[in-house]
Amino acid sequence: MVRREVVRLVLHLPFDHQDLALSVRQALDLYLRTIGQGPEILSEWYDLETEPFPLDDDNWEIIRAVMAPPRGDRFLDDMENPQEAHRYIKNQFERAVELSGGTTGVSGYGFFYRARLPWRDPGNTVSLVSFSWPTEYLEERGPKRMRELILELAALLPFSSGHAGLAFSSTHAFTSSFGEIREEAFRHPGIDVTHGSTSLGRRIDGVHWINLLGQSLLGEVGGIGGLQDRLHSPDTHVQEMEGGRAVVTLGPWPKAGDTSRGDSLPDYRELARALEPWLSMCPEGYSLVGAFPSETQSWWRRFLDS
Repeated sequence: MVRREVVRLVLHLPFDHQDLALSVRQALDLYLRTIGQGPEILSEWYDLETEPFPLDDDNWEIIRAVMAPPRGDRFLDDMENPQEAHRYIKNQFERAVELSGGTTGVSGYGFFYRARLPWRDPGNTVSLVSFSWPTEYLEERGPKRMRELILELAALLPFSSGHAGLAFSSTHAFTSSFGEIREEAFRHPGIDVTHGSTSLGRRIDGVHWINLLGQSLLGEVGGIGGLQDRLHSPDTHVQEMEGGRAVVTLGPWPKAGDTSRGDSLPDYRELARALEPWLSMCPEGYSLVGAFPSETQSWWRRFLDS
């Protein structure tokens, strides 16, 4: 098995690893406590290389070192010797960990963290963290517990935006080809085919079952009241979170939709229209792996165009 459907939480974090190290580690520890450990759940890890490493005791030590706060200068701009840039970036600033695998190839469980490089002016670059569960986990524990766990994890991290819902998962976070899932992706608009973006800035990465808005974004959309005024679907629930943040949940269960049966997810479309000014645009010239540019644009706007 190289691909399957999962429930995935993705959080966009406008901070450097130095600010995120402790909270990301807390969130990872919570995730591991709830799913358990073993080769049938998670069996390998990646850093920025292409080859996986086994999840044995020695490699867990390496992972803990990678996740630790960096030492030395705070910003790349502070480096006195540019010739040392590559080594310094590798040893002090680059932080990337992906946990995946399972004895069946893709267990459905997964963790991904990529910290942005710490420049004084990072532009629109954000750090990214995600957590995945097989859909069986949702079915066994029910959507209420699934949503509670998602919000417990999100509450630990200073997100600017985030989301959770159905997604396609493969053996490696960014190796899935759209060409392999083209028919399913257009038929089921509620299943995400991307894995978040590290160039998102403070915009919103699409519409999903659970939609998380940070304090800044929530203020821009008019707060809780402004959101509620725009949303009328009886299954849409807007809830305030600690720290002036909010979560918008579209129904009790995540939905895939099925356009072949006329189910185009009207509540998802309603939220997309309400948030359109803040949704991320499909970058010019960008295509999903294995997709034509026109297909990428069509999928990106699937909840906005008729």
